[in-house]
Amino acid sequence: MIETILRAIVIGIGATALLDLWALLLNRTLGQPMANWAVIGRWFAYLPRGRFMHDTIAQTPPVANELAIGWTMHYLVGILFAASLLAIWGPGWALAPTLLPALIVGVVTVGCGWFILQPGMGFGIAASRRPNPGQIRLMGLINHVVFGLGLYLTALLIR
Repeated sequence: MIETILRAIVIGIGATALLDLWALLLNRTLGQPMANWAVIGRWFAYLPRGRFMHDTIAQTPPVANELAIGWTMHYLVGILFAASLLAIWGPGWALAPTLLPALIVGVVTVGCGWFILQPGMGFGIAASRRPNPGQIRLMGLINHVVFGLGLYLTALLIR
């Protein structure tokens, strides 16, 4: 049990770090904006206060340490997704990883952004209230495929 938890932590961190490197590459080569982890931290910080939905997160008053909260939650969610992979496919997957389960988890988890985070931050379901929802959806899907690839590659590295 402890070994599975440790593997989930390492795999989740590795996959999330690969996602962050991917975002940095897109930023440096294509000018793609980086995620604003401060406003994501703000959204998470308001959850224990009973506030799940915001008209727009930018209009919600900032909270102390929201950037640190955002980064921390980014990695904790990555660990949770890795733990979900191991819970569904079993701890043995980490010892003999295959690509398809990791990609399935990557693609399915884009739904958390589309149906929980984006509406909660006031952007609508799947960014429907943003000026460029199609682009945001496509980038979210690509990013989550990269995350899934990161789950697989990290598991390969530590098996």
